[in-house]
Amino acid sequence: MLRINIITSVLNGRRTIGDCIASIQAQSYPVEHIIVDGGSTDGTVDLLGTYESKKSKVIYGPDRGVYDGMNKGLAAASGNVVGFLNSDDFYPSPDVIASVVKTLDEDNLDSCYGDLVYIKNSEAQEVFRYWKSAEFDRRRFYWGWMPPHPTFFVRRRVYDKLGGFNLALGSAADYELMLRFLLKHRITSTYIPKVLVKMRTGGISNASLSNRIKANRKDRLAWTINEIEPYPFTLLLKPLRKLGQFRHQLTGNRRR
Repeated sequence: MLRINIITSVLNGRRTIGDCIASIQAQSYPVEHIIVDGGSTDGTVDLLGTYESKKSKVIYGPDRGVYDGMNKGLAAASGNVVGFLNSDDFYPSPDVIASVVKTLDEDNLDSCYGDLVYIKNSEAQEVFRYWKSAEFDRRRFYWGWMPPHPTFFVRRRVYDKLGGFNLALGSAADYELMLRFLLKHRITSTYIPKVLVKMRTGGISNASLSNRIKANRKDRLAWTINEIEPYPFTLLLKPLRKLGQFRHQLTGNRRR
């Protein structure tokens, strides 16, 4: 039986982390939840104290950001499979983890991923953007593709061998990790064609034009440090691919 660790890195997330925790506790497959608090001052710490149990572990202390918190969670993880769920996000149904376990077990895969939808803060069921992924083909990275990181589940042995998040990459740390795992080291993976995570709208890398330019530079660095050469248009296509994700909402194609 696979043991699953879900890691949540949080800072001042009292308003939303309750939904995150509740969606994990509602899973039909048993999960150990590791929550890493980076020094919250908004009452998150008091709230987390009410959730600590045999199925959840809370790590307190200052860190260098969300990916440093994720690395701390990785260091504390003891399961066979690791996933990450941000404090603003939640699983839309109680069978998400069961679907992941079934998928990884059937073909003895290293990893899997699925779809993600963005919702508006004011209405949890109003889909703002639908990030529909695709069947796994590592060559898609050259065409600006990447899986939604919150839906990316990986066996712990991969992290032990290939390492965690590179903090020098900033908001592109998850992109670099997936390039390293899936493209450079060619771990096995597959696509689960269903929504695995709902995410509230927002995001550091897309908050402004200047942030998008900085993110693009970090994306390029992600390729460079892995000694892989992208196509000339790869990093231009990466943000452009997002435009099609908004059409799902506009045409009424709201998958769940």
